Amino acid sequence: MAEAAVEETGTAVTEAVAEGKQAPRLERQWTFWLDNQSKPKQGAAWGSSLRKVYTFDTVQEFWCLYDQIFKPSKFPANADFHLFKTGVEPKWEDPECANGGKWTVTSSRKANLDTMWLETLMALIGEQFDEVDEICGVVASVRQRQDKLALWTKTATNEATQMSIGRKWKEIIDVTDKISYSFHDDARKERSAKVRYNV
Repeated sequence: MAEAAVEETGTAVTEAVAEGKQAPRLERQWTFWLDNQSKPKQGAAWGSSLRKVYTFDTVQEFWCLYDQIFKPSKFPANADFHLFKTGVEPKWEDPECANGGKWTVTSSRKANLDTMWLETLMALIGEQFDEVDEICGVVASVRQRQDKLALWTKTATNEATQMSIGRKWKEIIDVTDKISYSFHDDARKERSAKVRYNV
């Protein structure tokens, strides 16, 4: 059901944008991805349900998409929403992500997740991070007990850059609790990735 709504909205957005005036372009293109694991197939490999949904490069397209479907609270448990720079896949194996990691924040309230998600999306497309080239994208993971938001970055070992991104992100999403950073490489080797940095 969710995937059909996504496809239908993508078509509607394309038509609405084509009819409207030419909107100003963003600095770069962004792509929404959906990974709906609510009904996994037996023995399916990770990422087999990951689908590219829509690529946009105007604020008009962004708002059409967001207002229609891209609120995490509208999605079933075990769905992951991604917004990544176009050309970067939300996978550890992607060359842009391979040596990276992620800042993570959790939320037990859907309204909080929606707010943090929207603030993060606007910060990304609005180029609010000083280290914008270091950022790959963001993932909202909708779960029954506790939702998670993860900001993926490119160079995990650059501690100064990661700390700067982490501090800025905390400010953007208005979080006072500590948030942690883990390396994708650690997560590949162990079931639970160890925390490398905190802010």
